[in-house]
Amino acid sequence: MSDTSPRPPLDAVCVGETMAVLHSADPLAAGASLTLGTGGAESNVAVALARLGHTAAWVSRVGDDPFGRIVTDAVSRWGVDVEGVAVDPDRPTGMYVKDTAPGGAGVLYYRSGSAASALSAADAERVWSRRARLVHLSGITPALSARAAALVEHLLAGRADGDALRSFDVNHRPALWPARVAAPVLLDLARRADIVFVGRDEAERLWGTPTAEDVRAVLPEVAALVVKDAEHGATCFSGASAVFEPSPGVEVVEAVGAGDAFAAGFLSGLLDGLPVGRRLRLGHAAAGAVLRSRGDTLETPPGDVAEIRSGGPVSR
Repeated sequence: MSDTSPRPPLDAVCVGETMAVLHSADPLAAGASLTLGTGGAESNVAVALARLGHTAAWVSRVGDDPFGRIVTDAVSRWGVDVEGVAVDPDRPTGMYVKDTAPGGAGVLYYRSGSAASALSAADAERVWSRRARLVHLSGITPALSARAAALVEHLLAGRADGDALRSFDVNHRPALWPARVAAPVLLDLARRADIVFVGRDEAERLWGTPTAEDVRAVLPEVAALVVKDAEHGATCFSGASAVFEPSPGVEVVEAVGAGDAFAAGFLSGLLDGLPVGRRLRLGHAAAGAVLRSRGDTLETPPGDVAEIRSGGPVSR
């Protein structure tokens, strides 16, 4: 007899595309050796939350191809629930190439027409069925297609008391859509979320806001607005208060995925009921661990997590 009892609620559900990743230690050229991995902003957050001790699921679509199976298996191995990942028989799994060695071309995306671009509001039930405390989204998904944008709008729509918190990382990708097109869409979506993450430089590019305080002025209604300013630090605005936590010094190996790790660290602190200063410190610690590696995900939790959680010194 099958078990029909409801599954226990999760701490977080993260929704968005994860792709196969090809990486070369040297600039791409004929005969270059490539390493196959996976990467996606939202699944990066799910993996980091799982590594930090939370229950997390990733909801998405992948192709019925080897890359889709590789991606799903990789995310699952890190302790993330992947039951909500649908397999699309007609569209491929997206891919990107990291050509980040000196003189390389940077990050090259091959995701047009991918399985995840077919995400739509019809996929929302796979999110709500997990009864999570938190739903995490990013500004990458609405850039994939009009249908994917409708899913994000639906998940950020009006809610009742007791509903999951909505977290939104602005995550503007110029390669997917130019700032003039993305700016009003991302601003509208951010205004609907409970927690928003945005880079100060990213916000300036989108909305002409050069300071963290200027970003707060265009997003006054967000309950927890986190403005990240690279190596300088991050500020969390909550109501009329603002808490700043400086970034610790880090020798950067590669920056890809650090923002996702920061979001996961902050959200981990929120889920654990920590004060804002410690949430920011957890974000910095998680981001620093990714900055010091070539991987996109937080595979090993930073060593100072326990100290931060237990009450190590914070700015405020």
